Amino acid sequence: MPSPFLTPERLALAETVRAFTAEQIAPNLRDWERAGEIPKALHEQAAQLGLLGIGYPEEVGGSGGDLVDVCTVTEAVLTGGGSGGIIAGLFTHGIAIPHLIDTKDPDLIDEWVRPVLDGRKIACLAVTEPGGGSDVSNLLTRADESGDGWVLNGSKTFITSGTRADVAIVAARVRNAPGAAGVGLFAVPTDQPGYQATRIRDKMGWHCSDTAEIGFVDAHATLVTQEGFASLARHFATERLSLGVTGYATAARCVDLTRNWITQRETFGRPLSARQVVRHTFVEMNRITDVARSYIRTMASDEVTVLDAIYAKKTGVDCAAFVTDRAVQLLGGMGYVADGEVERHYRDARILGIGGGADEVMADLAARLLGL
Repeated sequence: MPSPFLTPERLALAETVRAFTAEQIAPNLRDWERAGEIPKALHEQAAQLGLLGIGYPEEVGGSGGDLVDVCTVTEAVLTGGGSGGIIAGLFTHGIAIPHLIDTKDPDLIDEWVRPVLDGRKIACLAVTEPGGGSDVSNLLTRADESGDGWVLNGSKTFITSGTRADVAIVAARVRNAPGAAGVGLFAVPTDQPGYQATRIRDKMGWHCSDTAEIGFVDAHATLVTQEGFASLARHFATERLSLGVTGYATAARCVDLTRNWITQRETFGRPLSARQVVRHTFVEMNRITDVARSYIRTMASDEVTVLDAIYAKKTGVDCAAFVTDRAVQLLGGMGYVADGEVERHYRDARILGIGGGADEVMADLAARLLGL
């Protein structure tokens, strides 16, 4: 059976994204890494090509398509010279607006979803708190009714796009109700005194993706759903699989960069690729990348279960960790130089086993799903 990733339409999509990345992103990426953020204009440019709307229905302002199309975009951004930080910052709405779309509320969709998909606004998701990351059922941020709306008090940390966002989709405890059942989701406009974002500047990777600590002080909010935990759990599966895609796509880019280096770089009068230890290392890099890509692409082509997503994420994480490490090794000093592409991928890959559910938490969840 032909791969759904290799249809003429998806090959054309991949080439469009690759060319856009090579022309508009790669030449500017070093400057954006140093600035600590990508410009809002990049969202507008990507939206003009319909890239921000990939995977979202046309009736809410999207471009249509499914998870395979979303994965195709991620692969092509990395192939074109982008980075994991670009994926995180430019497509941060991917973990935020699905919760709004699920409500089918025309007001929420018109106010936030359409402007985000056409590049005029930015949305982020705020779940992690200073006292805990993956333990969503025990978060402390509170939401209380006030007049005809809600106010939030509490804090979040490590929030992607938290300083640039126009709206934050925030997980908060409703009326101090305990446990997972007490978690709701709220849309919080960021242009109010009650929303206080502070940029986290010193990070190991994802330098071009702004990351924030956020404080809420009587921040006005709109209730999205009182079943916030269930909504988060439902969409976590897609997020985790997407992180796996970023993992193997990062590895694939490093394989290409390494091939170029070892075939051109000479030592003692011979190219590096003429040496058995180098060839064998490269073969293993290529094998691990191919296996991860084939495995995760297969999952993305069907309905993704919670267990599928955990396995996909872990497969992509391990693939990226091994391949980026070996790429740095084979490039030697050039792989270690700051702002080099391989060095950037090495740094960016490290977050994949932490964000979206740490490896250890995912392993424990998998064990429970397996009946242990």
